[in-house]
Amino acid sequence: MPTRADGRADALHGHIDAARLVADLRALGLAAGRDVLVHCSLRRLGRPEGGPAALASALREVLGPTGTLLVPSENAGNSTSSRAYRAATRGMDARQLADYHAAMPGWDRAGTPSEGTGAFAEHVRSTPGALRSDHPQTSFAALGPRAWELTEGHDLDCHLGERSPLGRLYAAAGWILLLGVGYQACTALHLAEYWLPVPPPRRPYTCYRLIAGRRVRLDFDALDLDDSDFTAAGQALDEAPFVRRGQVGAADARLMPVRDTVGFAVDWFSAHRPDPGR
Repeated sequence: MPTRADGRADALHGHIDAARLVADLRALGLAAGRDVLVHCSLRRLGRPEGGPAALASALREVLGPTGTLLVPSENAGNSTSSRAYRAATRGMDARQLADYHAAMPGWDRAGTPSEGTGAFAEHVRSTPGALRSDHPQTSFAALGPRAWELTEGHDLDCHLGERSPLGRLYAAAGWILLLGVGYQACTALHLAEYWLPVPPPRRPYTCYRLIAGRRVRLDFDALDLDDSDFTAAGQALDEAPFVRRGQVGAADARLMPVRDTVGFAVDWFSAHRPDPGR
């Protein structure tokens, strides 16, 4: 394949460099001083030279000293009701299930790696100076001057609502950046579920965390969140004027303000989800 002048063919072969990432991010509309939540697939981005550190460096260069980078650093497996848990325990008998529970590690805010969020998110979480919210299932990690403001006070019974980093990003008029991933990965759509006229029902959750070096079981009730229609909602969102679409490296990219996105999702879910009262 001949190399195109814009370097896109090189990106497809994994040769994208930091300068191209910076240029693509700016062309998409990302600007200095913004607080941005990033969901990313490095593989679809084109595996940039330098790996996740190269993307983090490019983002921080574009955001500048007054912008903050936020990523999901969740641990869905630390739950007895998540899809990850159900897949891992499918077909187990009672004894096997008891053994599996006994082996589930306690979550530690500083030391437990994220799972299922990708190499870039884990790189940000483990970068010196990053702060992580204190939720053993749906934590977020942040780098930048508003990292503490975005990650502090993540209540156990509010996975992805107003009392989570998503709610704080909304209050800060932040942005969402999808790099090589679709709306199925867009956690901000869950924030809309909390603000529906009739929110989803609550249900019990269980997780484990380390407290003073001892594994402790935590049981609590929270909303029964549902991402089954996020792709359909995203198809409608792509037609909204506030969604900026383009390419970053080899990846399809979307940049959008969180307030407009959540407001749109509240209206869309209200119109398209079944009426829970029927």
